[in-house]
Amino acid sequence: MREYFVYMLKCADDSYYIGVSNNYSKRFEEHQLGKSTKSYTYSRRPVKLVYLEAFHDIKQAISWEKQIKGWSRAKKAALIERNYAKIKELAECKNETCHKNKIE
Repeated sequence: MREYFVYMLKCADDSYYIGVSNNYSKRFEEHQLGKSTKSYTYSRRPVKLVYLEAFHDIKQAISWEKQIKGWSRAKKAALIERNYAKIKELAECKNETCHKNKIE
């Protein structure tokens, strides 16, 4: 069964890059070597692999990649640390417009 990987790189400028690949080690090497001058990571090298998750379904992998890309920097950092309680806390709505906190 084929595996697909969602990976996160920490770039030299402290930004994160999230991608999906069926060969993460080859893809990481391409990022590190600057294989594509148009790649986000090209001018942000060196990069470091900070997160990796395996999937057997490409659709699930792509869905997870898209979800993480939409997260705040703090949530991405919590994911790297595998701090799931922090991810949950960061996901909770805390402003006055949130339905849980709305005063009737």
